[in-house]
Amino acid sequence: MSQEKAHILIFPYPAQGHMLPLLDLAHQLSIRGLDITILVTPKNLPLLNPLLCRDPSIQTLVLPFPSHPSIPPGVENVKDLPVGGFRTMMYTLRNLHNPLKEWFKNHVSPPTAIIFDMFLGSANRLADELSIPGYVFSPSGGLALSVIYSLWRHMPKRKDPSSDEENVPLPVPNCPSYPWWQLSPVYRSFADNETDLISKTIKENLDGDMASFGLVINSVSELEGVYMDHLKDFLGHPRVWSVGPVLPPSASGDASGPAERGGASSISASEILTWLDQIEEDHSVIYVCFGSQAVLTNEQMEALTLGLEKSGAKFILSVKGATQGHEESEKYGLIPPGFEERVAGRGLVIKGWAPQVLILRHSAVGAFLTHCGWNSVLEGIGAGVPMLAWPMGADQYSNATLIVNELEVGVRACEGDENVPDSDELAGVLAKAICGFQEERKRAKELQKAAFDAVQEGGSSFKNLDNLALHFSEEASKRQSC
Repeated sequence: MSQEKAHILIFPYPAQGHMLPLLDLAHQLSIRGLDITILVTPKNLPLLNPLLCRDPSIQTLVLPFPSHPSIPPGVENVKDLPVGGFRTMMYTLRNLHNPLKEWFKNHVSPPTAIIFDMFLGSANRLADELSIPGYVFSPSGGLALSVIYSLWRHMPKRKDPSSDEENVPLPVPNCPSYPWWQLSPVYRSFADNETDLISKTIKENLDGDMASFGLVINSVSELEGVYMDHLKDFLGHPRVWSVGPVLPPSASGDASGPAERGGASSISASEILTWLDQIEEDHSVIYVCFGSQAVLTNEQMEALTLGLEKSGAKFILSVKGATQGHEESEKYGLIPPGFEERVAGRGLVIKGWAPQVLILRHSAVGAFLTHCGWNSVLEGIGAGVPMLAWPMGADQYSNATLIVNELEVGVRACEGDENVPDSDELAGVLAKAICGFQEERKRAKELQKAAFDAVQEGGSSFKNLDNLALHFSEEASKRQSC
């Protein structure tokens, strides 16, 4: 009997920080000989173009986006929604269950496994119905995922429902007690209203995650080994693969990845590189970016830009404007009048998508002011650049704990999606990042090497990817023999 080739369905959650690493994982599995099909809705299909151009063997499954009254017409990606919109997106995508099941039944050689994003745990029910294994992909790191899973399993509550400052202890190694307001907003929404339909559905998603057959996580054993071990104990099985940092396919082989893969930008990658190349002193530029989702209020933007001006440092500032979902868009994302003119020559403002890896890896860049999204953390470590932490939500407080307290590659600059930093204090932090940070930079370079070694042949993540591909092939063979 001939061996059945493993065919994997990849089901990404439509947010840049979730989609891009899962697409990179799809590439890694494809070059290891697995058949890959990626499920997207029509307006997310262009995000696959860089991958499909380099790996035409990857197939796509395009299903119509299931509309929802809270999601504006034409919006199919979380980047076009305000922060709270990701809850509705999680709920809405459950409605792809039936058309996806129908596609499976009619496919001449249907997938032998499903890898779904951690926000799409309902897909594990589909995997069960189809008698194939389902696997979670986590774009968050090991500490953050341990915190998230602990919340949904142990369901902690506040003693005083009116106190957002009450600390919540969690049974996770090395984990501090976070104040209630720093916990996952998805969990807090559920804890405050367990009868809400969307909240109940999201709990079912997380339960599906924890009941899945395996976990693939975009992290590095050398950085988070204690949390990989914890997750194996927590889940009760050894099928946990740390495969990070998953890297984009690159035609040049330098792992910087295509600059266009995240969306439109006001400045081309070549213009950004030309600007950076003119900086004579290494480590003298601060890169400021808060990811593809966060939009600063005008008050926050004013404090940030004042801090950059007062610091005297050279900088690149990536700015996200207000989205369709912001009810009062004039209160968000506005650059103060005259700022760009005043900092001309020492500051560069990018409106829209920034080629972050390209920027961070330039020798002129010496610090990264970040919201501590996990992809940004990994890209900062991969570039050997110290970080200034301004966590704003989601898993970012856990990530800030990791980079500041455990890995010691950064300091805290601010915290909270509503807090407005003092511009003088922020200017001091920014200036110190350029004039000091010797220990943080040395440590960042050590971790850069560890992350680089992990993805090279023989490294921990490289071997885990090989083992994961072999596991999928063996599971496909078992299914055939049954």
